[in-house]
Amino acid sequence: MTKQRLLIVDDHEVVRLGLKALLQRYPQFEVVGEAGTAKEAIDLTTRIKPDVVLMDIRLPGTSGIEACEEITKTHPDVKVIILTSYAEDEMLFSAIRAGASGYVLKQIGGEDLIKAIESVERGEALLDPAVTQRVFQEVRRAVKEEEASAFANLSTQEKHVLLLVAEGRTNREIAKELYLGEGTVRNYVSSILCKLGVSNRAEAAAYAVEHNLKECI
Repeated sequence: MTKQRLLIVDDHEVVRLGLKALLQRYPQFEVVGEAGTAKEAIDLTTRIKPDVVLMDIRLPGTSGIEACEEITKTHPDVKVIILTSYAEDEMLFSAIRAGASGYVLKQIGGEDLIKAIESVERGEALLDPAVTQRVFQEVRRAVKEEEASAFANLSTQEKHVLLLVAEGRTNREIAKELYLGEGTVRNYVSSILCKLGVSNRAEAAAYAVEHNLKECI
């Protein structure tokens, strides 16, 4: 059986010893190195090429996130699991941006940690259940911001006109709905087409639907 080669990175020796003792109980794992700083972690990774690095965030000097970014950039085949006591949003998203394959809180049970390592080694991304909801919230927030930015150049009235265009309304119907003159509606539609960079009402309507205009009004 091919063993998964692990590097443990934590500035507390007691934590490293505890993790090593836990992992040595499982024949599928081999702890091939320990490091107490980011520099040691980067240097050891280059020398021994572990399969998985268990990385603490709070390290003296350079942070574990910076070490993670360097390792994943230089050694893309090496998986990094951030193992931390902190569930702070900024750390979580910084770790994801740095290329971490997993983000696990130290409060995790031993069996769950083993499953996490095995999941990451199989190529799966893994987040601790305690922080998963935050990721979905951030994704939803980013999507809403992207949708809103799609109409950033339109005035509030232009958005209302575009919404009615997307519903298939004629200029006369739009004018009646919004208490405007037909000429004013034509001007609004021309302005909308120009600002969105589309050629006709059908393209404008498709753009409105694609970027979820209803949620932006």
